[in-house]
Amino acid sequence: MFIINDGPYKSERSYNALRLAMNLQKETQADITLALMGDGVVNAIRGQDIPQGFHNIERMLKAVMAQKVKL
Repeated sequence: MFIINDGPYKSERSYNALRLAMNLQKETQADITLALMGDGVVNAIRGQDIPQGFHNIERMLKAVMAQKVKL
């Protein structure tokens, strides 16, 4: 279970959580549960402007969810 409570681009915490979730799914086929809390719900907003030097959190979230993630 991953609890994401930071916004998508104010720190790298959301990126790191999603990166770890993606790697766990790929390497172990683990069942992943995501909980978006507080500022973390902002990660689920589509079409956000991506600041220079940041990864696309929307694309990463979609990739994790495509693997039968539990919300």
